[in-house]
Amino acid sequence: MDLNGTRVLVTGASRGIGEAIAREAASRGAKVIGVARSATALNGVMQSVGGVAFPCDLSVESERADLVARLEAIHGPIDLVINNAGVDDTRMFAQTSALDVQRVITLNQIVPIELMRQAVPLMRSRGKGHVVNISSLAAAGGFAGMTLYCSSKAGLSGFHRVLRHELKGSPVGLTIVEIGPIPTDMLANVKGLRAPEQMFSRLRRLQLLPEVPRERVARAVCNAVERGTANVCLPKRAKIYPVLVGLPQQIVNLLTSSVKR
Repeated sequence: MDLNGTRVLVTGASRGIGEAIAREAASRGAKVIGVARSATALNGVMQSVGGVAFPCDLSVESERADLVARLEAIHGPIDLVINNAGVDDTRMFAQTSALDVQRVITLNQIVPIELMRQAVPLMRSRGKGHVVNISSLAAAGGFAGMTLYCSSKAGLSGFHRVLRHELKGSPVGLTIVEIGPIPTDMLANVKGLRAPEQMFSRLRRLQLLPEVPRERVARAVCNAVERGTANVCLPKRAKIYPVLVGLPQQIVNLLTSSVKR
């Protein structure tokens, strides 16, 4: 998919990885629609890239209901959805509340699935479209103190793999992006808890999980869309982890490849 002239919906576009993706997509000629809770920050980013700001709290069901259809009614067909919005909850599981569980699972897993439910049928009816899900290497192997975050990303990655199998042969492309530590506010929160920080430090010393700049992630995401790449892993040296986790699904895909959908 050529990004030039493409309408792109980016969630969590007011900062971090989402902001970097919005800027990179805009630099390639995309018409960006940014969604985020913080209206002030989002407006600033969208103004700087010539995009459209749509302040919205995706964790609230009434605000995300029919979001894609509402945006398309105003701005036209959305060709690309980038599900980037997410939240961490860096604490030991024993210290979490019911609200913590609901918040993390909703934003990291339910929201991207719901936006795909809204967008994919529209894309199929038009004969083109692409969805990118920003997941995490934590979906393949998580650390103590990151239980909710890791499990929510594992759910998203698992859903993506099955949906890609279901959509095989359709005009809708899917890309999963599984990334390690990125220097953002979210990573700063992780470093505030002893257990995960010790694990990150150990893996950094072993050169197994170096930090990746958000601008590199943004370039990789846009390249994947333009090239039709199904899987992106950063840092690349950690690719073996999601490959191993996804292997059972690959076996199922092969065994059921002749089944009509």
